Amino acid sequence: MKTMRELCTEYQNIVLDLEDAVAGTGFRGKREIQAPRIILQKPAADQAALSRTVPPVLEEAGGGGAGGGMEALAAEIRSCRLCRLCEKRTQAVPGAGVPGPLVMVIGEAPGEEEDLRGEPFVGPAGKYLDKWLQAIGLSRERNVYIANIVKCRPPGNRDPSPEEADACMPYLLRQLSVVRPKSILAVGRVAAQNLQKTSEGIGRLRGRVGTWQGLPFLATFHPSAVLRDPLLRRPVWEDMQTLRDLIGGTAGTAGTADADTASAG
Repeated sequence: MKTMRELCTEYQNIVLDLEDAVAGTGFRGKREIQAPRIILQKPAADQAALSRTVPPVLEEAGGGGAGGGMEALAAEIRSCRLCRLCEKRTQAVPGAGVPGPLVMVIGEAPGEEEDLRGEPFVGPAGKYLDKWLQAIGLSRERNVYIANIVKCRPPGNRDPSPEEADACMPYLLRQLSVVRPKSILAVGRVAAQNLQKTSEGIGRLRGRVGTWQGLPFLATFHPSAVLRDPLLRRPVWEDMQTLRDLIGGTAGTAGTADADTASAG
């Protein structure tokens, strides 16, 4: 059995080995009894390097410009495996549009065509959405950014589960930080309910101006729902007029479209 002195010496050698590992000076085979050095306080020369160790979201929001931050975040989303939606996707769909937009449009999830192309709202519903935006002087090429609650297609285009939405929400919040939109338009029940943390139906949520993450917020029907039910065209046109007022008419000269032309199928 080891004596107390031998145990103390062994413990001290372990501490000294750790000190040498931190200092990068290698290990010594034989130790002399000495007081351990203080290693918890880094030298002043290391402080600049330490100050660069910041979370990725802060790097993206504060350095390299919004464009660089958007590209880095998109690359991270494309390689994400936080939930099981990644298992059957063709590719993730981060988002598309311009930094500093007047409006950030948020849908629920990519569909089949979006999954194939890696871009949001590029199928029939996307073309329909473009008509709505154009009717009030907006476009994804000039002053709109488009994203979804989840970035991968749910099988069979089902609603994303609460767990899938929760796994993806940090990405949406980081997009918000990097893109820096002036207002939010949620399209569809799933998007509106997830952003407003409510179980109310879209019929009650639409057209009501509120806030999300401190930004003006408005919800309306999903374009695919309006394609299925033309009776929803007029309320959507009313919502788009509300959105135009919400952004203060700064989108430029809106089209002369009325309810029919703005929502034409």
